[in-house]
Amino acid sequence: MQRLLLNQGWLQSFRFALVGFFIAMSLHGGITVALDDTHDRKVENQGQSVEIISQSPQYSTIPPAQLVQQAEDRYRAGQLSDAIALWQQAAARYETSGDRLNQGLVFSFIAIAFNDLGQQTQAEAKIKQAISLLTAQNSAANSETASVLAQVLTIQGELQLTHGQASVAFETWQAAIAAYRKASDITGILGSQINQARALQADGLYKRAANLLTQVEQSLQNQPDSPLKVTGLRNLGKVLRLAGNLAQSRTVLQQSLAIAQKLQDDTSQSTSEQSGILLSLGNTTRAQGNTDTALDFYQKAIVIAPSLTAKTQIQLAQLSLLIDSNRPAEAQPLFTQIQSQLAQLPPGRLAAYTRINLARSLIKLARDDKTDKTDKDFRLSTSNPSASSTPKFVAQWLQTSAQELAIAIQQIRSSGDSRAESYALGALGSLYETTHQWNDAKTLTQQALSLAQSIDAPDIAYQWQWQLGRIFCQGKQSCPAIGNLHNATIAYAEAVKLLQSLRSDLIAVNQDVQFSFRESVEPVYRQFVELLLQSDGDAPSQENLKQARETIEALQLAELDNFFREACTNTRPVKIDQIDPHAAVIYPIILPSQLAVILALPNQPLRYYKTPVLQVEVERILTQIRQSFRPTAFVEDWLPSTQQVYNLLLRPFAAELATSEIKTLVFVPDGLLRSLPMAALHDGQQYLIEKYSIVLTPGLELLQTQPLERQRLQGLLAGLTQARGGFAALPNVAVEIDQIKSEIPAQVLLDQSFTNGSFEKTIDSKSSPIVHLATHGEFSSNADNTFILTWDGRINVRQMDRLLRSREGKLNPIELLVLSACKTATGDRRAALGMAGVAVRSGARSTIASLWSVGDRSTASLMIEFYRQLRKPEVTKAEALRRAQITLLHQDDYISPYYWAPFVLLGNWL
Repeated sequence: MQRLLLNQGWLQSFRFALVGFFIAMSLHGGITVALDDTHDRKVENQGQSVEIISQSPQYSTIPPAQLVQQAEDRYRAGQLSDAIALWQQAAARYETSGDRLNQGLVFSFIAIAFNDLGQQTQAEAKIKQAISLLTAQNSAANSETASVLAQVLTIQGELQLTHGQASVAFETWQAAIAAYRKASDITGILGSQINQARALQADGLYKRAANLLTQVEQSLQNQPDSPLKVTGLRNLGKVLRLAGNLAQSRTVLQQSLAIAQKLQDDTSQSTSEQSGILLSLGNTTRAQGNTDTALDFYQKAIVIAPSLTAKTQIQLAQLSLLIDSNRPAEAQPLFTQIQSQLAQLPPGRLAAYTRINLARSLIKLARDDKTDKTDKDFRLSTSNPSASSTPKFVAQWLQTSAQELAIAIQQIRSSGDSRAESYALGALGSLYETTHQWNDAKTLTQQALSLAQSIDAPDIAYQWQWQLGRIFCQGKQSCPAIGNLHNATIAYAEAVKLLQSLRSDLIAVNQDVQFSFRESVEPVYRQFVELLLQSDGDAPSQENLKQARETIEALQLAELDNFFREACTNTRPVKIDQIDPHAAVIYPIILPSQLAVILALPNQPLRYYKTPVLQVEVERILTQIRQSFRPTAFVEDWLPSTQQVYNLLLRPFAAELATSEIKTLVFVPDGLLRSLPMAALHDGQQYLIEKYSIVLTPGLELLQTQPLERQRLQGLLAGLTQARGGFAALPNVAVEIDQIKSEIPAQVLLDQSFTNGSFEKTIDSKSSPIVHLATHGEFSSNADNTFILTWDGRINVRQMDRLLRSREGKLNPIELLVLSACKTATGDRRAALGMAGVAVRSGARSTIASLWSVGDRSTASLMIEFYRQLRKPEVTKAEALRRAQITLLHQDDYISPYYWAPFVLLGNWL
């Protein structure tokens, strides 16, 4: 009996099913919305169904294997309904001949296509039917049956993960592994393990996922060079990118490329796999911020692309990167070339998505155009979208967008793909938003939203809620009418609610290199806060202030999720009154045209104050402050600007802070304010640190509120005194560690004894509530570049996370993590995000770190005094740090804030 199985290309793709599972197997896992968003949606068919005719005379003489091949070709072309019809014909023929294995396998193909169309019920029914057929074949006694069953289970697990059933998918892939073992299929086992790592990540089990991926990589490296090893490494590289391990992703992908090139030289194999690897390398290097390198990889992928469709998809990635990099001169000829190729693409789902993505890129390009334009300049005719009086290139971009979206909608409606239709209608609504045709924009966006809701697709529904909110405000910073403000507020609230529900799913979505957190998520929160704080004369209501505070905290958490490429922590709200009745929480919020401040005092209504000042001016002042803190500066260099920021943030509340007997100020800083040393703010008489203890936190929801137990003051002290890894020597670290050891019992790892291995072993076996690291380190907005230095290398923030959290369940939690010689990365405006990330992900209840690197002598003095104060009963961590900073600023050699201001306490201050 002829056994169908999967052809080699499909077999590899299914065994190593990754993000973009369904479409990626034919287009190298491309990066457009169409190719990379399918794994995160939950769909339920409430739209058009595919009509299947069980038998058709025109197919009666065609062998079933040929029907399957034709269906695969249609599927690859995006003609899903036709593919389903052909597969149904083939399945019926296999049933007639009694070939249950091939019938079951074909049912699984049909399930994939139904899922692509958003018809979840039909997809689930088909996959269950396939498994029922195969399990009846007694797979334990037949390796061939076991192999087919394993492939079908692989598909079932992917469908389950697609619909948010991560733990169920994990178990399904475990069953697939068992079946692959019966079939002696090592490649299938490794592919299923990669899939299991994805399920673990989706469930928040990141340490287990990382360990499993490491195991898979080792197994792949031990395999002989082969096409399957190439595919395995390539897909592992893609998963590593999704997990945020960009450097490792690039290394693995380059290994995959080298093996593919070697195999081509030895066996004259096709270069199509190399094109896919180069595309993946382009995606990874783009995520690393290496624009020119990414463009080079994309260009190499284009040269050897196996088809026009694949070539066009890669060119779209190239175009979007050029637009994001503000290189319109290079984008223009590429856009012209892509446009000329569209008519040659076979009609179907992929061609429609290509048009949608081209249109979205062109709309962005038009919006980014720097030329001032009036509303009239931007208008398009509703009946004739190509009619426009915009400047030449902008008119061409908008005209092309309208035309391509119209064609895409026509193609999609014939296929019944509700998700694709929602994308197309929403993109057309965005186009009309750009041209300020508000009624048309609203109608199209509402239609797109309705479709997204009908298939339960929150990852796109939030975009249309956000778009509706902008449309109601007609592109203005202040909504022009009360009714519009109310409608806009509702739309924004729904968008934020959807983003919150998506938390772990969104992390996977936003790994797509075309998905920019700063463009697609952050503005939703910020614009919603701005709406909530909008008022004509009167202060916003308490309800609006409360919602604004919660939204800005939610944004802080979302930024940390994005920093780590995963949902970083579980949260629970904490009331400040329950933590410390003498602490006030301050939320400074930088908005485009104002600086807003919300003040929360214990057992009192929220206070609010705003200053009309442009964001660029606020950021100029903050940058000036940071630049003024240098050892050679005079007091005249920093004092005026520190007083200016004090007036903006605290002067309006000074009297209330005093009458409320506040002792601790807890800042939830926003944007560039994270890099501001609040201790150095000056009220004209004294520094803020001389009056209050100061704490930074990404949000009260992240606080662990237990106070420090003084009887448990013992520590692990580690550091470097000698120059290592290109960093200068820190001779006073020895003094610092010796003096701290005289204050608290401690184990010491110094210089050669402070290696990656020794630190990991010690942290995993010693119950030290304090971990003090006196070594070089750097905080960056990129997790890969956030690290501490050891004798034999670096420990990056992800490794640190795994090391410190490995104690959980075995040892007492870390009460205090001190990073005494670290600094934020120079020139990185969001580098303090890395500091917050370390604080949150370390599992430590409190973290002390420095915003910039200070001389090791003054640092040693401050740290020694901090521990001396910490030993005293009733002295909180925040108060101990305050006293240490005051001790330093009262010394003639260290009066400048440069020496004492950069040290900040994050988290629990008790």
